[in-house]
Amino acid sequence: MELVPGGVCAAKGFKANGIHCGIRKNRSKKDLSLIFSETEASAAAVYTTNLVKGAPLTVTKRHLENGRARAVICNSGNANTCNANGIEIAEQTCRKAAAALGIDPDEIVVASTGVIGQPLDITPIAEGIPALVAGLSRDGSRDAAEGIMTTDTAVKEIAVRFCAGGKECTIGGIAKGSGMIHPNMATMLVFITTDVSITPEMLRRALSCDVKETFNMLSVDGDTSTNDMVTVLANGMAGNATISSEGEDFSSFMKALNTVTVSLCRMIAGDGEGATKLLECTVSGARDEATAKIAAKSVICSSLTKAAMFGADANWGRVICAVGYSGAGVDVGKIDIYFKSAAGKIKVCERGSGVDFSEEEAKKILLEKEIDIIVCLNDGEFAATAWGCDLTYDYVKINGDYRT
Repeated sequence: MELVPGGVCAAKGFKANGIHCGIRKNRSKKDLSLIFSETEASAAAVYTTNLVKGAPLTVTKRHLENGRARAVICNSGNANTCNANGIEIAEQTCRKAAAALGIDPDEIVVASTGVIGQPLDITPIAEGIPALVAGLSRDGSRDAAEGIMTTDTAVKEIAVRFCAGGKECTIGGIAKGSGMIHPNMATMLVFITTDVSITPEMLRRALSCDVKETFNMLSVDGDTSTNDMVTVLANGMAGNATISSEGEDFSSFMKALNTVTVSLCRMIAGDGEGATKLLECTVSGARDEATAKIAAKSVICSSLTKAAMFGADANWGRVICAVGYSGAGVDVGKIDIYFKSAAGKIKVCERGSGVDFSEEEAKKILLEKEIDIIVCLNDGEFAATAWGCDLTYDYVKINGDYRT
C-alpha cells in the first residue's frame, strides 16, 4: 500500500470541483462542491445520531436505499437544518445538479454544513451548478475539499493505492470537521471514493465496521452535529473481481479504507477549533474491547485533560480520573500512564500511583504538536485508540460569535 496524490479524484473515473456560488459573503471562500463518477457506483453512508437531522440526510437516505449513486453535492456556510422548506431545497439541489450532469436525481448524495437554523436560499446554489459541473476535473479534489470547509483551517484529503484481486486499486477521501465533533457518527462530513468493484452490501458492512474503530473514536468538543455523514462511492473501474463476500480481497479493501479513515480522523482532531495539539489516547491491557474504547474516549473527552495538554502540564491525575468515571470496568491499582511525543516518552503513573519524574522533561514532551497519552490497564489483551485535541482560549473565541 502506498500514499498517492489526488484525494477523491485519485481513483479511476472520478472528477470533482469546488466554487464560490454566493452563500458565503467572503468571495475568497468556496461554498459549493461536487464529486462525480463516470459510471454508476455502489454507495454506502453512515449518519449523525443526533435526533435533530438536516434535511439533506433524509433525502440522501432515500436515494441510497438501492445502494447506488454517482455524485455528491455539498454546500457550506449555511447548514440546511431546521428549515421549514429544507427537504424541498435538498431535492431541488439534486434535481438541478442531475439535470446538469445528465443523470437521475436519485443518483445524488446531497449534504450541507454551516450555521444551523438560518434560512437557506436555493438561488446561489442553482445559479452556481452550471459552473460547478463545467469545472469538474481530475485535479479537482482540493477545490472540492475547500468547498466543504467551515471553521477548518486546513484542507483534509488523502488517497492510497493497493491491490485487490490482482488489480491495482485506489481509495481516497476528503473531509471537513473542526467543531461539533463527538461520537457517535458522524459529526463531520467525509466523502470517500474508490475504483474497487464491491457490492453495496459488502460496502455497507465495510463502512459500518470501520467507523466503530475510527470516526466513533473521535472527539473535539463533546457536541454531536446535525448534518453530518460519511459516504463511500465505489465505481468498480479498477476491474477487480467484484467483492461479494469476506475473504482476502475484502480484507485488503478494509485495510485500505482504514488507512484513509484513520488519517482523516487525525487531520480532523488536529484541526479542532482553536486547537494547538493533536491528542491520541491508546488504552491497552483491557479485559475486553468495550472497556478499552470507553476508557480511551473518556480521556479524550475530558475537558480538564485537554486543558492540561494545552498548558503542557503533566497532570496525569486528570487522565486517571477520566478513566475512573468513564464507566469502564478497570482495576485502578493496576493502571500505568505515560506521555509520549517526538521529544520522548515519560512514565507518570505506576499501579495507580504517582512516580518520580522530571517536570522539565515532561513539559518538553508535552510542548510538541502531537501528544500520545498511553494508558496501560494491565488487566487483559484488548486495546483501543481515540483521537482529540487540546482545549484552548481560541475555542471559546471562535464559538462565542460563530453565528454573528
